[in-house]
Amino acid sequence: MTQDLLPITRIPRTGLPAHAVVVGDPARAAAVAALLDGAEEVSYHREYRVFSGSWKGLPVVVASHGVGGPGAILLFQELADAGVRVLLRFGTAGAMKPGIADGDLVIAEAAVRDDGVTQQLLPPEYPAVSSPEAVFALQRAARAAGAPHHRGVVWTRAAFQPGLLPLFSYDGAGLAAIEMELSALLVTASLRGLVAGGVLVVDGANADELVDDEGTSVYDPHRDVVAAGVEKGAVVSLEALRLLAEEYGL
Repeated sequence: MTQDLLPITRIPRTGLPAHAVVVGDPARAAAVAALLDGAEEVSYHREYRVFSGSWKGLPVVVASHGVGGPGAILLFQELADAGVRVLLRFGTAGAMKPGIADGDLVIAEAAVRDDGVTQQLLPPEYPAVSSPEAVFALQRAARAAGAPHHRGVVWTRAAFQPGLLPLFSYDGAGLAAIEMELSALLVTASLRGLVAGGVLVVDGANADELVDDEGTSVYDPHRDVVAAGVEKGAVVSLEALRLLAEEYGL
């Protein structure tokens, strides 16, 4: 019955596991779900593809949110409405400082709220911060997986391509990476009392000083080094959920 489904994502109002990995690409949601035991597709409406299954005995949700904060926040809100209480974003990002290589993981401690949606919900002074337990669990899982990883603040920016307006510069601010949805998740989690964090696979360089004159760092997220990082990041995300549940009691 339609009244038993939430309006935007068409997921059930009740019965979903409390732990979720959220990704941008519906195909990536299917790939992460393939790592689960007993994976089943719960729904697929618009960009929102949702699976359930279990990882090492922990029931989990894997869901896609599409590109950009405004659409993604609708998934986060409806997952919370459906009973999800722990959400980890697993995505891709561009490196913002030297020493972070393609295929490396960036574990977000916080995010700059340039997402295009939370500014319409809360004053800009309100922070977008990861749950400390999520940061620690992701770091432990990355170490166990042997995945090169870094911790830091990321920049969530709504515009993917440059436009006519001058780009605000965070040069010297020490940002680790740039992506498009995480701050929307972190703000939603703070407002709803959820546990949230994010781990991002670097798929290119975004800071001017990291782009070489020969153009070898032109954006191409379809390289083998990125695919290898995505494979490790999927395991890290799921294992971090298990750690949060079993060792942190979340």
